[in-house]
Formats: sequence, structure tokens, C-alpha cells
Amino acid sequence: MVWISNAARVMTIEVHCTEMRNLLFVFAISAVSVFAQGNAPKNLKVLKPEEVRAGMGMAVQGTGMGCNDCHATDRSSDEKADKVTARAMFAMMKEINAKPETMAKVTCYTCHRGQKEPMNAAPPKQ
Repeated sequence: MVWISNAARVMTIEVHCTEMRNLLFVFAISAVSVFAQGNAPKNLKVLKPEEVRAGMGMAVQGTGMGCNDCHATDRSSDEKADKVTARAMFAMMKEINAKPETMAKVTCYTCHRGQKEPMNAAPPKQ
């Protein structure tokens, strides 16, 4: 008889845990959607929304530049020339990486090596 009682308790606990998991899942999804609504990237011309975070991280690592080096306070603004240049570089990188003959993927670091100016640029004309 004690065994049946313990089994009923276990079943009750499992039911409550399942309900709590479902409630937690709904809460998590709701929280993500609420927080994501105000932070959607704007003025995207080269990157897709799902590529922005990884792309910006790659740019910071590859060029050693911070967000404010290319972006104005209004992140969607194109007022800084470095942002326009970076957008052209992202387009060039995507074009190179889309070619089937590209053996290794190109990133910002491929040329910049952690510096603002590319490290393997052609020497200046004399």
C-alpha cells in the first residue's frame, strides 16, 4: 500500500514538472519575442537579419575596430564612410565565398589581420 502511495506521488510530481516545463517554455518564447521586437536591425543591404550578430563579431575580430568606428548613434544610419566601406567589404566577401572554386572561406581577418587597414594591400603607387 505504501508503494501505491509513492507511485501516486511520483506521478503527481511528474505531471507538475511537465506542466512547469510547458509553462517555462511558453514564458521563454514570449520573453524572446518581446525583447527581439525592439532590436530588429534596420537598413540591411548585404547581410540578412540572422547574419548580423555573427557578421559584426567577425568584423570586430578581423579589423580590431569597435561598433562606434563604423556606426553612428543611430545604428541604421549610413552617415559614416567606414560603414559604407564595410558594407562593400561584406558584399565582396559574400561574393568570393559563394564561388564554388573558393577553397577556404574568406573573412575580414583574411586581409585585415586585426588592423583597420588591410595588411596585405598592394604597395602604394609611387
